[in-house]
Parts: sequence; C-alpha cells; structure tokens
Amino acid sequence: MPHRHRHTRAMGAAVAATAALLVAGLSGSASAGTAPSDPAPGAPTAAESLRADAAPPALLRAMQRDLGLDREQAERRLVNEADAGATAGRLRAALGGDFAGAWVRGAESGTLTVATTDAADAATIEAEGAVAKVVRHSLADLDAAKSRLDRAAADRNTTDAPVRYVDVRTNTVTVQAVRPSAARALLDAAGVDAGLARVETSAEKPRPFYDLRGGEAYYINNSGRCSIGFPVTKGGQQGFATAGHCGRTGASTSGANRVAQGTFQGSTFPGRDMAWVATNSQWTATPYVSGAGGQNVQVTGSTQAPVGASVCRSGSTTGWHCGTIQQHNTSVTYPEGTISGVTRTTVCAEPGDSGGSYISGSQAQGVTSGGSGNCRSGGTTFYQPINPLLQNYGLTLKTTGDGGEDPGEPEEPGGTWAAGTVYQPGATVTYGGATYRCLQGHQAQQGWEPPNVPALWQRA
Repeated sequence: MPHRHRHTRAMGAAVAATAALLVAGLSGSASAGTAPSDPAPGAPTAAESLRADAAPPALLRAMQRDLGLDREQAERRLVNEADAGATAGRLRAALGGDFAGAWVRGAESGTLTVATTDAADAATIEAEGAVAKVVRHSLADLDAAKSRLDRAAADRNTTDAPVRYVDVRTNTVTVQAVRPSAARALLDAAGVDAGLARVETSAEKPRPFYDLRGGEAYYINNSGRCSIGFPVTKGGQQGFATAGHCGRTGASTSGANRVAQGTFQGSTFPGRDMAWVATNSQWTATPYVSGAGGQNVQVTGSTQAPVGASVCRSGSTTGWHCGTIQQHNTSVTYPEGTISGVTRTTVCAEPGDSGGSYISGSQAQGVTSGGSGNCRSGGTTFYQPINPLLQNYGLTLKTTGDGGEDPGEPEEPGGTWAAGTVYQPGATVTYGGATYRCLQGHQAQQGWEPPNVPALWQRA
C-alpha cells in the first residue's frame, strides 16, 4: 500500500492567484460604476492568505530554470501574481461591462494591466496600482465572438485553423492557422467582424499527448500510459482527475508499479478533455504533486492564475517544466476533434505527460491535454482547467488545508457558502448573515470562508 502522508496545514506556495480576472476568459459582469473596496484594515493580503511566501524549493528551481529567474525573483513573482489576482478581481467587479481583461507582465510579474472600454475608468484602475488600457471591445464581446467561432467550427473541418482564443492583450479573438485562408473562411462563416479578429499564421498542429504524477504514471487497460492530474475525493471515494482522452468510462487503470489501481468513472473527449478515476482501497489520495527529484509539491487550493502568470507542469515523461499562461478560453482542434475552454501555455510536454498536473504556486490549475513541439526544442501546450472538471463530476480537490475531512457533495454555486463548491467570479453567497461576491474562481474549502480570504471574496 502506498505511503500515507500526514496532512499538514496549508504551506504551499500560493498561487498565482488570480483568476478573477479570470481575466481572459470568463464572462459575466457586475454592476459598473462602483469603486472597488479594499480589504478591511489588518486583513491578510492575497499573498499572505494564499501562502505565496511558502513556495516549495522544487517549484522555485523549475521556475529559475525555465523562466530565467534567480530564486529571489521567483519568490517575488509568486507574491506579485497572488496580489495582482486579487486586485484584478476587485476591478473586474467594479468595472462591470466595461471590463476587457487583465494580465501581468515583467520578469517578476510586477506590472498588472487592466483593460476597459471606458476611459473614465482609468482613474479607478490606477488608484489600485494597475496600468489602465482603454480598448475597443469588452471581454463579454470577445467571448461572444469566440462562441460564434466555436459554433461555426462544429460544422467544419478546422484542422488548418486549429486554435482559437480570446487574447486580452491584443483585445482580439485570435485564430491560429496553418493556412490563413482557412482562418478567414471560418471567421466569415461565424459572421465575426474583422475588427474583432486577428489571424496568426503558425505551423503548429496540436495533438493530444498520448502514450500516455500529480504527475505520476498510470496505465490504461494495460497498454497506453498517462499521468495523474490531481488526487480528489467524492464522498468517501478516493481517486484522481486526469485528461478525458486518456481513457473512456469503464476503462481500468494500473499504477506506475503496474498494481491494479482503479476505473474511469467519467470521461469527456472531445468537446472537453476531462476525466476522473476512482481508485481501489490500496491507493490513498494525497494533497501533493510530484516535483523535481520526486519531492512533494503541496496543493493548497484551485484559485485560477491570470494571463501572464507562471505555471509549472508535472508529467511522467518529462517531469517538471515551467512557463507562462498565454490565454484562457482557448479552443483547439486535434485530429480526434475540437475541445474548448482550455488554457494555452508556453510549457513544453511530450507523449506520456497527458493528464498530468499544472500548478501555479500551490494552486492547482488543470490537467495536460495536448500541444505541439517537445521539451528539447520547446513547444506550446493546452490544459483542461481543474475547476470545471471538479464541478462537472462533483469532485473535491485534495489539499493540505482540508484537515483530512471531506465536506461532502458540493452545492450549486450561489446561496449559502459551502465548502466543496466551485465558485466563479461574480457569484454571490451569504455567510454569517452577510453577502459576499466572488473575486477569483476557486473551489471553496474549510478555512477559506469569505471573511477569511479577501483575496477571493468581497463583501457586497
């Protein structure tokens, strides 16, 4: 039986926090015209509440190697990304329909830019320490255009225009194509105005990383190999999240040691690339990802990181590699079909890494789907975000802060705050008689009650 790790209080590196900004890919807006309210005096900063100061050495070393940083820069980057996520979340709520995305930049992610369609918002943005950028299109408009592209792509062969995403930095819906004419034909079919779109020529032809811990290897039906994404629970059942293309519902799995492990309980691919495996009693879910040299990297939550943030991946073929988040809300066409809602990154991967973990600081981000290139010459990869996967299958992420107790079946977002529920930016809950608005997408857990984490919740 695998070694049982003692549960510890959240000590992980925190998180490139973020998401609220969710910046590049989540629609939905709050009422505009209200100034963001700062956390109460004495409240923990985003970096403090998300433990950005406690990054595991293995993660820091990988960031230094792959992002060209020294240790101090890597540590400051994680702190800045955590704080930027909370700031962007407050501004997203304040700007409402004017909000057009947010992103970080610089070696230490020291600059947060927030885009708006109304120049009058600049003072509000700058008062929060961010750079204001006035653009033509709101995030809601860009998301709507991409949805039209996805609907048009469903009835067409898009292998020559395989990647589509909302790019908040250029304020466009971008189509990446082998043949530009294929991209233009898709835009015409979707009725997307040329002013909203950008065509980028690329020779990349993404595919799933078949051949298949987080990051450790597992085998499907004693043949193909994939990588574990994140250990999870569902009630009293233990298991792990992984990629849908790794196996169909009912397929059996064995561990890296070839010992019988579990069975796929749910699997979606194409469309999405998500799945989960229920394991037998010989296997125990732990709140860790396998880092460099097999060291444990703690998982303390699932707060989504912003565009531009650092992200590291663990896989059974190539181990630890890091890069940055390029775009959320990406659609990509593989030979097997199109998947939507994935995140595009500069992290490399190779066959066998599929299903493995993406983590930003100590915050789970997603599971490896596919990409192009390799870890010798470099490449592009896509991951299935973890929060939609957890919500879809009713799973609870295993974290170092959960005290070993399963909160039970998650409730629907909204209503009374409940541990185990996946909340998106803009969702409102009640707790202790007060109403709170979600700033950053995450799965709620004990200890993260709204008054305790101003990085994630704002009192309405």
